[in-house]
Amino acid sequence: MCFSAASLRAVLEAHVPAGATGLVVALSGGVDSTGLLAAAASLGNSFRGLSLRAVHVDHGLQAAAGEFREACAASCARLNVPLRVVSAAVHVCAGESIEAAARDARYAALQAELRPGECLMTAHHAKDQAETLLLQALRGAGLKGMSAMPVCRTFGGGWHLRPALDSSRSELLAAGAEANCAAVADPMNDDLRFDRSYLRRQVWPLLEKRWPGADGVLARAARHAADAQRLLDRTAAADVARLRDGDGLSVQGLRALCPEARMNAVRYWLHAANVEPPGTSRLTEALRQVLDAEGDQLPAIAWGGHALRRYRQRLCLTEAQPPRLVGTHPWSTLAECRLELGNNLGELRWAPQAGGLDAARLPGTLNVRRRAGGESLRAAARAKTMSLQHLCQSYGVLPWMRDALPLVFAGGALIAVADLWADASWCKPPGEQGIAVVWERAPIIV
Repeated sequence: MCFSAASLRAVLEAHVPAGATGLVVALSGGVDSTGLLAAAASLGNSFRGLSLRAVHVDHGLQAAAGEFREACAASCARLNVPLRVVSAAVHVCAGESIEAAARDARYAALQAELRPGECLMTAHHAKDQAETLLLQALRGAGLKGMSAMPVCRTFGGGWHLRPALDSSRSELLAAGAEANCAAVADPMNDDLRFDRSYLRRQVWPLLEKRWPGADGVLARAARHAADAQRLLDRTAAADVARLRDGDGLSVQGLRALCPEARMNAVRYWLHAANVEPPGTSRLTEALRQVLDAEGDQLPAIAWGGHALRRYRQRLCLTEAQPPRLVGTHPWSTLAECRLELGNNLGELRWAPQAGGLDAARLPGTLNVRRRAGGESLRAAARAKTMSLQHLCQSYGVLPWMRDALPLVFAGGALIAVADLWADASWCKPPGEQGIAVVWERAPIIV
């Protein structure tokens, strides 16, 4: 597709969601994004009346940063497009390239800048798509990675569009030149330490010499991979819907799937939870442990900040380090008093309840802490005193969440466990008004 205002309009018509509130060009000051800005500006407000603006992210990594800002300002002034410049500090983690860290920082800044319903447009073109496919292949990526970049995806409170994916870089350059906009060459594009730069400068000329038009062919291959991935996602969505057991997946149902369908379903389930799945070998080992462990075992396989755990024939996604209640917290028995538990564990408050705790018998201040072992209470008037461990097992409290339970003590006596159980010895008769613990914003515990 020859890139122009007309081709841009056609892509926007096909992909901009009906609820869009505006268009935003991610403007680097380079040739590609300047060409996109020029084509977008030539549409004026004629595309659904949506406003157009540009955002430039300054990483502060290069001596040429000032030139990029000036080029962006000049182009926007010439095209009468509002410009916003935002700064983004780049933090490089161990084992991470500065190229990847800068990209992550840039997208985080753009997402923070995007207003609800706006469509962020980036100037990725066919050669970018082809390069992404090759780099993903060299990293051993699966079909999702080989699908490379989609034209449209959700992004923050809006969307991210790549309207030039079927166009060549030279066409973007022509669009910027026709509008007489200046652009700055990025010196990082010539730095062969970076994989994409090495591919672009050293490998790509040989590919094009042997296979002219390789960028378009590889971009088409990425679209085929994306089509196949969509079919896999539909299959996985149906499997996950059938396997879903509360917030987890049925282990018995997973066993019934062939290995490939099992991996596909679990990956889809993790992506739906906005969690990047572990690598293939790690996920294979996780599923082996989950499926093969004895019934009384509690396998847990962690990666990054997450873990897969099994409990009662259910596969659960958890934090690598589940939350636990820290310290001892004093809590007044006054009706209006609330207790913030911290560590994303919500808060406790009081509520009137027939047959609830007898407020007249309670001390003015109670203590709230996590279990220490050996606690017990009588959960009903005619019930036997039972250990907290037995109560949790009977109720199905997830083992890794039991240290998150807030236990309420009057002196040394356990009188309540969150809003799950209250000790009958401290409660009013069924027909009389008492008070009860309410656990608000509680995490999932069963």
